Amino acid sequence: MDSSLPAGWFEGFSSREFAVDGASIFARYGGNPAGPTLLLVHGSPETHVMWRRTVEELREEFFIILPDLRGYGDSSKTPGMHDHSNYSKRTMAQDLVAVVDALGRQRFFLCGHDRGGRVGHRLALDFPDRLEKLCVIDIAPTLDMYDATDQAFATAYYHWFHLIQPNPLPESMIGGSPMTYLRATLGGLGSGGLGFLEEQALEQYERCFTPGTIHAICEDYRASAGIDLDHDRQDRERGHRIRCDTHVLWGERAVVNRLFRPLELWQAQCDGRVTGKALPSGHFIPEELPAETAGALTEFFGR
Repeated sequence: MDSSLPAGWFEGFSSREFAVDGASIFARYGGNPAGPTLLLVHGSPETHVMWRRTVEELREEFFIILPDLRGYGDSSKTPGMHDHSNYSKRTMAQDLVAVVDALGRQRFFLCGHDRGGRVGHRLALDFPDRLEKLCVIDIAPTLDMYDATDQAFATAYYHWFHLIQPNPLPESMIGGSPMTYLRATLGGLGSGGLGFLEEQALEQYERCFTPGTIHAICEDYRASAGIDLDHDRQDRERGHRIRCDTHVLWGERAVVNRLFRPLELWQAQCDGRVTGKALPSGHFIPEELPAETAGALTEFFGR
């Protein structure tokens, strides 16, 4: 666990490691203990640090939990299983519920960016009685994105198809120059280089981009292309849909906006009310537009 964050980041928040099934999940938590519980879940290849500026706009109203997903940040990096099930979104959702339970909270809100949104999607399906509202940022449903794959999508999201190759091919290739890969991923998906990141945030992402993390990220994506799709198909066959109200945010300059219709795709997977809008951003909306992100979350979760 690292304690060398810049002054003022997550000031007043506590942190600890939570023992869950087969892993240790690191999380920070704080804000208003009397307020509703809000989980903010990061994407790849980042950590909970991505929410550093957004929480300052939310801490007075919400009790905020900021986990590192298993395999990321300061959470444990367990080797992947043969079916990648220990990195399935179902397992990651169970991790988050275990953290909430350990903190003595019951029903909660969740906002997930990128991979965190995919975990939130699965959590909404598997734990409908625990989740009050869901917000997903810059994703469409995984199954829809894979089913619509064409040259444009495969070119823009080449990493989806690279990372799912068998171990150790992508691990070895990325490990040959990990910081080059990390910076290229962050800069490319941001659609405007690395200007949206403070140097201290980039340093945190670099600190955590270890061989163990690289393997875990590959396992995360392997699960998304395998066992996660199995779970999603089973739910669709059974007519199992998201019950809670859902809010969708996506970036005007991002791939999801260019190649998909995210609001319509999420409406097709939800029984609850679905709202959403595009923001003038690339993929990393909470870091590119922290105040706007916080405002959208306050409006949605505060209704």
